[in-house]
Amino acid sequence: MGQYVIGLTGASGAIYASRLIGHLKGLGHEVLLVASASGVKVAQYEGQAELFKQVDKQFDNEDFFAPISSGSYRYSGMIIIPCSMGTLGKVALGSGDSLLTRAADVCLKEGRKLILAPRETPLSLIHLKNMCALVEAGAKIVPACPHFYHHPQNLNELVDTVLARILDLLEVEHSVSPRWREN
Repeated sequence: MGQYVIGLTGASGAIYASRLIGHLKGLGHEVLLVASASGVKVAQYEGQAELFKQVDKQFDNEDFFAPISSGSYRYSGMIIIPCSMGTLGKVALGSGDSLLTRAADVCLKEGRKLILAPRETPLSLIHLKNMCALVEAGAKIVPACPHFYHHPQNLNELVDTVLARILDLLEVEHSVSPRWREN
């Protein structure tokens, strides 16, 4: 099975990361986590602290000696979820000033799958230009915009509509959320 890196930032929406980790683990994949200090605080504040116990390994965001900081370390892809606009901007600029942004930079330079799930509104022109730069560099942008056409019955089902798209982009077989006209 695959090995995926989850980047957790301080944007609201830690439930997205928590449920994605649970789905990947449930499908037999290994999950590595790198979280910003704000990401840890927001996850705890939003009642999602259990996500830290679900992962196979968590790296300190300041540990540039972690294996995910190197292009020679192979993994299946990285998802930054939820992705703050600050992190998105740093990745777009290739700053690599933390392990999280360095690992994302590695994905881009090595041609690995990199998905960013921003959870911000409204978007400024700067946000949009940064997203364009990332798409041009090979990343996928999947805004945390759930859909309603399958009539979700609870918050988890609503969140899973976004996660299903992410799993599709990772080419991970799943049945997390009904597809169009499958409900």
